[in-house]
Amino acid sequence: MGVEYIFTSCRTALSPSGLPGLNYSLNPYTGCEHGCAYCYSPSVLKDRIIAGSWGKTVRVKRDIAEVLNREVNRKDIGVVGLSTVTDPYQPIEKTLELTRKCIEILSRHDFPVSIQTKSDLVLRDSDLIVPKKFDVGVTITTVNPELACLLEPRASPPDARAQVLESFSSRGVDTWIFLGPIIPETNDDDENLRKIVAIAAKTKSKILYDKLNLKQWVMERLGPVLENLKPGLAERVLTILSRGYDYRNKISSKITSICREMGVRCEAAFGS
Repeated sequence: MGVEYIFTSCRTALSPSGLPGLNYSLNPYTGCEHGCAYCYSPSVLKDRIIAGSWGKTVRVKRDIAEVLNREVNRKDIGVVGLSTVTDPYQPIEKTLELTRKCIEILSRHDFPVSIQTKSDLVLRDSDLIVPKKFDVGVTITTVNPELACLLEPRASPPDARAQVLESFSSRGVDTWIFLGPIIPETNDDDENLRKIVAIAAKTKSKILYDKLNLKQWVMERLGPVLENLKPGLAERVLTILSRGYDYRNKISSKITSICREMGVRCEAAFGS
């Protein structure tokens, strides 16, 4: 089944961000072709229609570069998160280059940019993404390509994401791994966590980790995937996460210990 693209106009490009370390967020697209089963961006957007078509419909903000070009002249310089509720390097970006146009503008006006992606398409913009002006974060939930394909069906495979970190780190760009969501009995085993931390150690990347966030509509998409992995897993995940701080503390302790052992900086994402 193909992806439907809807071209829209936008009123603003730089939106205030409450995320740690970010002053603004910039999202060239609404919706994401990667179609990750666990994504809670639809709940952040508070849109049932978007939630129902996640991974199948992408709204393209065709004039975002023009809007941004006006805004950078009247807004205070601050760190721009690109992106917070979509992937700035999802497949359509290869053709449209909206993200590339935006980072050209931001760089020209000295706005620091923090990129987060699951795509090796970001390597296309290596000529623009330079040390001190940019940092690059890559989400890695698992090193198992088959599991990654189930959870993140149209994102770049794990080894390609690791290569992104190696490439930028070797050029002196600050890199980091978003290790999340961590899902009980799915990607929280020692072997997987150790392999991801090893990637961080090799690339001198910091790790930000986060457990699965059960926001609205998440289990509608994730539940069937978990059931296909292991019968009864969806219900067990809900039970484990309902125990409050128990699972969070257990995972935090495990990751912190592995990172300490391998000499990797790590912290819980979002201050949680």
